[in-house]
Amino acid sequence: MTISPMPNPLIPGFNPDPSVLRVGDDFYLATSTFEYLPGVPIYHSRDLINWTLISHVATRPGQFQLDGVPTGGSAWAPTIRHHDGLFYVAITDAMGRGTLIFTATDPAGEWSDGLVTNVDGIDPDLVWDEQGNCYITFSGLLMTGPEFGKHLGIQQARIDLTTGQLLEEPRSLWSGTGGMFPEAPHVYHIGDWWYLMIAEGGTERGHSVSIARSKSPEGPWEGCPANPVLTARGTARPIQNTGHGDLVLGPDNEWYMVMLGMRTRGMTRAFSSHGRETFITSVNWVDGWPVVAPVEVDETNSHFDFTADFHKVKEGKFPADFSKEFISIRRTPAQVLTPVAGGLQLTGNGLGMDDPAPAFVGRRQRRFDSRVEVVAEVEGIGGLTLRYDEQSHYDIEVTPYDIVVRARLYEMTKESRHAKPEKLKSIFIQCVDPKGGWEAMATSDLVQLGFVNEIGESAILATFDGRYLSAEVTTSFTGRVYGVYCTQGSVTIRKFSETTSND
Repeated sequence: MTISPMPNPLIPGFNPDPSVLRVGDDFYLATSTFEYLPGVPIYHSRDLINWTLISHVATRPGQFQLDGVPTGGSAWAPTIRHHDGLFYVAITDAMGRGTLIFTATDPAGEWSDGLVTNVDGIDPDLVWDEQGNCYITFSGLLMTGPEFGKHLGIQQARIDLTTGQLLEEPRSLWSGTGGMFPEAPHVYHIGDWWYLMIAEGGTERGHSVSIARSKSPEGPWEGCPANPVLTARGTARPIQNTGHGDLVLGPDNEWYMVMLGMRTRGMTRAFSSHGRETFITSVNWVDGWPVVAPVEVDETNSHFDFTADFHKVKEGKFPADFSKEFISIRRTPAQVLTPVAGGLQLTGNGLGMDDPAPAFVGRRQRRFDSRVEVVAEVEGIGGLTLRYDEQSHYDIEVTPYDIVVRARLYEMTKESRHAKPEKLKSIFIQCVDPKGGWEAMATSDLVQLGFVNEIGESAILATFDGRYLSAEVTTSFTGRVYGVYCTQGSVTIRKFSETTSND
């Protein structure tokens, strides 16, 4: 009896490279975060359907190296595991500290500073054999040295978890069926077999999951005759790019796979505005091989409204109920926000959204039909943005003199200035469906930017094509993030909400 219904996306908004773990009746799931902090969210569930964000691995400066690391670098592809009472997250701080292993006795608490290993690769996995030997299996994409960027396929070695040093030279394992970028390896001991599951084909439309088995964690490996066991390539499924999977035994003692995927819109499933999200599907075992069901859409988990009201904040006291879903760029929200009477204040650092490290706090876009509205007092220059990275964002910016609406797309900037009402109630960005015709086929959505005046009247100042803030156009590993920013002076946030768009 499988869990039904399975909401998909399971965890909406950019939550790529999911890894899942069961300990007793509890389930934990970790995803990648790249340049955002706090880094590597830890979600918890009891039923594999409803998930709560309980902590992050990286909450302190220095756990990841973000200064000087290009956007899209840092926290890549965690694996979460548990052994002898200790929780582990193995991850690559790409172009930063390297392959790291974090530990915690309680995944909802503080995690360690991160043990630096001498693994040169990405997507590390940890597994233990019956003798207690720990194996680290990884994708051999060289991240250091003169051969930077060379791919050695799937690699494995025993590792000392007290020093982070490999105990032997890495061996080459089975690397799939010939697809590009064999990565995301996970090794499992299920029944009489050891299984090696990987992603291949690239994280774009060719993405897939393949699997092999052996009588030993070191191989030799026999590939599944039905590989790839999961892919959406060449199909018209609304969820594309499915891959980077991890297996887990559910509360019903049936098997499931979590994986990344993309909800696509537009002609030929062309645009993924939310980037890579976490999905789930059921797994049956036939003749010792997994048979993975196609990933179906059920957007239940995407349609929860969100409101953060800061009117009761007291001077110098950070609100106890401050949502863990808020993130900042290369710094934590606590590093950029100051609690003042009736709000949380951002102070400008002279940098706007074109810079890799602006004064910014935001939240992942979770739904297609979204309207994010912010009540804030701008004393200087600042506003609300919809961001993929510093080269791809749409802004509505309040200045002392006017309101600026801006589309930044790589080296191109489109900007217009508008009269500012005497009193602003709020500013908003909303994403709406084009609703038919060629436009609906040729884009993901329309992005409208505007304000609400003191008597509650809305004014839309600009409408931009949403396709330019999609994973395919930006070539980003992340996804859309709504947020408040401040370039000069201060912005005091009174209220932040995401609801259904008023289209």
